[in-house]
Amino acid sequence: MIGRPPLNNVTDSTHDSTLALAAAKVKRHVLPLVVVMFIVNYIDRVNIGFVRSHLETDLGIGAAAYGLGAGLFFIGYALFEVPSNMLLQRYGARAWLTRIMFTWGAAAMAMAFVRGETSFYVLRFILGAAEAGFFPGIIYYFTQWLPANERGKAMAIFLSGSAIASVISGPVSGALLHISGMGLHGWQWMFLIEGFASIVLCGFVWFWLQSHPSQAKWLTAEEKTVLIAAIAEEQRAREAAQVVKPSMFKLLADRQIALFCFIYFSIALTIYGATFWLPSMIKKMGNLGDFQVGLLNSIPWIISIIAMYGFAALAGKWKFQQAWVAVTLVIAAFGMFMSTTGGPIFAFVAICFAAIGFKAASALFWPIPQGYLDARIAAAVIALINSIGNLGGFVAPTAFGFLEQTTGSIEGGLYGLAITSLVAAVVIFFARTKPGRDTPNSLSGRPETVAGQPEKPQALNPGPSGAVV
Repeated sequence: MIGRPPLNNVTDSTHDSTLALAAAKVKRHVLPLVVVMFIVNYIDRVNIGFVRSHLETDLGIGAAAYGLGAGLFFIGYALFEVPSNMLLQRYGARAWLTRIMFTWGAAAMAMAFVRGETSFYVLRFILGAAEAGFFPGIIYYFTQWLPANERGKAMAIFLSGSAIASVISGPVSGALLHISGMGLHGWQWMFLIEGFASIVLCGFVWFWLQSHPSQAKWLTAEEKTVLIAAIAEEQRAREAAQVVKPSMFKLLADRQIALFCFIYFSIALTIYGATFWLPSMIKKMGNLGDFQVGLLNSIPWIISIIAMYGFAALAGKWKFQQAWVAVTLVIAAFGMFMSTTGGPIFAFVAICFAAIGFKAASALFWPIPQGYLDARIAAAVIALINSIGNLGGFVAPTAFGFLEQTTGSIEGGLYGLAITSLVAAVVIFFARTKPGRDTPNSLSGRPETVAGQPEKPQALNPGPSGAVV
């Protein structure tokens, strides 16, 4: 019959619309909860920045001990991340994410009963170990529920939780510090209430999330069938392209991957240096209460979020990714250096300026390794870059604490962050955005081909810019 579309086109169109409808339902059902989980997770990670002076006054925990304890979180996180990921795949995302939320909530609450340096170190390490596997667990959950073309959008929304938490953690923690009673100080109530929020949330996780689309009562039978088939087909394609995973040392032998690790380490160093020390710097501005400190602490992060999206738009319009990363790193370096040249208020303004740079640099950096790496080993390498980069969360607060304890000032640490950012701004120009001809096949994941003709590299879907910091 004239004008009638071919049957297979109609079938494909119906299949695509059903898949799109199923994916939309998944995002509506899952994303609000996982964003809230990330916000609570991030607050429990960084809230000690608001109680540093209280720990020193009540428990005698000095600057060096505070810095080491703040950093030990990241050691526990790094050591237990791989075992946690393995157990997640064994027991299912729903059960394991519930377990992670319960144990990190309990560890966060236990921080209220710190009695000295040793218990502070132990509980910060335990908190990191308890939280290990949360972020990759969410990523794994998305791979079980969403097709590839929808996961990037979901990740962008999920990562917004970190930005929201950066803004609200100060006012929330500052307000909780004013609570007193039952023989407990405000800082103890802060740990108890914020940790208990994680435990309450784990109940919602258990009853709201399911481990597999086949268990979702809010999807129709047709939507389940189409969604499960699409995800299974993608998994078969991934397995067919899977190559032997090279060791960490073999990956780091690749100069480009080593450069990526150094650059992201430099960015994370500055981010965590500011995160853990900014409340203390704000307190030097005057006779400010905890709530006022919390409100002022939000300002650099609000500015950084605006800057992050602004620079992303500029980089999308004028494409030279290395140059944009370099510009933001120079801004971060200049802000960190200027924070040492004036009084406390001038230092705070300078940190606000630096935040424009270091948060935007974090977002702009990730498309570079994503463009260089073959999709078949990209996940492993990006995990490696993220793990090494997050060690900046150990180095920065530990070094700052040692410097303040021994010299009475963190100026040396701020100079160090400025210099590291400038070095990274230069190094970024040596980083490739596309695979080169001399990239070793064993690292790129690209097999040898006949007549010396290289296989066309697989592009990695960039997904969202930004990382877990």
